Amino acid sequence: MTDAKHNRAGLAIGFVLFGVLAISINDMLIKQLSGGYPLHQIVFLRSAIALLFSLVFLQFEGGFAALRTDVPLQHLLRGLLIVVANMTFFLALGVLPLADVTALFFAAPLFITLLSIPILGERVGPVRLTAVVIGFVGVLIMQRPWQGEDTLMVSRVVLMLPVLAALAYALNQLMTRRLGAKAPAAALAIYIQVSFLVVSVAFFLAAGDGRFAPEGGNATLQFLLRAWIWPTPDDMWVFIGLGVNGGFIGYSLSQAYRLADAATVAPFEYIGLPLAVLWGYLFFGDLPTWEVWTGIALIIASGLFVFFRERTEARRPVARNG
Repeated sequence: MTDAKHNRAGLAIGFVLFGVLAISINDMLIKQLSGGYPLHQIVFLRSAIALLFSLVFLQFEGGFAALRTDVPLQHLLRGLLIVVANMTFFLALGVLPLADVTALFFAAPLFITLLSIPILGERVGPVRLTAVVIGFVGVLIMQRPWQGEDTLMVSRVVLMLPVLAALAYALNQLMTRRLGAKAPAAALAIYIQVSFLVVSVAFFLAAGDGRFAPEGGNATLQFLLRAWIWPTPDDMWVFIGLGVNGGFIGYSLSQAYRLADAATVAPFEYIGLPLAVLWGYLFFGDLPTWEVWTGIALIIASGLFVFFRERTEARRPVARNG
């Protein structure tokens, strides 16, 4: 007989797979928009539309009463973490190939495995820790430490942005696991969308007229600080698609990490790597360099090993008791 915990794990995996597919589409659309719109405008329009969808989901999970919480500061911290994760990731996305940014970001499941020890009290043995180290070797190779910035054609800071995004995202997902026992997925998604709206409005008030945007050169700062403009009719449909997609992302990932432990859910996010390669090639004509292919291989191998090791360890007590 299949127990309830196993059923919840299977449902969580379904949610994370759907959420990662939606994320890959989201990243591809944002990269398409990054050449003409500021990041905070893209985030504002996406989050405003996504919030409407999240409010609809909320009606099926207890209504507005479900938004009440005894730990508002923890939800605030979680919202800020996901804002940091997204903003740093998207800043890199405006400059680097889609596959490169996504591959570097996949240090997140490695961080989740490590941080689940002090934050969730989960046990991670030396074998899994070794696999995590191998995954970080892949991240290091993608950083190309043997090259100078003149041959990299991008600053070291930009290359580190997806890694910072990965760390913030990992902390966010572990907090989701802690908070998810009391808050429904729609409420967790709404807190995040509101955080995005607040930060993007603050950016608009401070720099929405483009007065801080550099006159050329630094594409990352241009993406962050250029002036808001009214979207073209064609781009408006892209923004709507982003918003609808964003609503599904927030709900799906929040639900996934509510229903199962982080070590079970996180490895399935690796489907985002081949999807990023696919979208990057089809829409932007980019293919990964050997460093990125090597990093992808090491990260996927280490992640899958950690996953299967976790499943094996979880079954051992059952076998002894049986």
